[in-house]
Amino acid sequence: MRLTVNGRPVEIEADPEMPLLWALRDIAGILGPKFGCGIAACGACTVHVDGTPVRSCALPLGQVNGAVTTIEGIASEDRLHPVQQAWLEEQVAQCGYCQAGQIMTAVALLDEIPEPTDQDIDNAMGGNLCRCGTYPKIRAAIHKAAALKLAGL
Repeated sequence: MRLTVNGRPVEIEADPEMPLLWALRDIAGILGPKFGCGIAACGACTVHVDGTPVRSCALPLGQVNGAVTTIEGIASEDRLHPVQQAWLEEQVAQCGYCQAGQIMTAVALLDEIPEPTDQDIDNAMGGNLCRCGTYPKIRAAIHKAAALKLAGL
């Protein structure tokens, strides 16, 4: 199977029923998406397929139609994505395990709603679990990222 992952072609020889998460991690060596629950309930494995956030732990490889973007593919060569920059500035991560999924969901939110309200953020991020409880920092970082993005930074 041939996929485009983070803008590059990737050949993957695997059962089409294999979850995308394991194809990315075990075959393609892309370690950003994490295994959290295996039932698409926690968000740690979130990646984008053609810009739409999906839970890669529950998406069979054979059903992937479109370009896959992981946390490794959102920054440009010379700067971080505004969400990544805001995450650092707001010091969101504690253990960091859920952060790739949180960031990928936040990127999709800002692509859809450039100036989200607290309610927009809560609705979009509600399916992403953080065992460390950094939800207030996540919300602050998303607001900061929206401002950075609108400023063209």
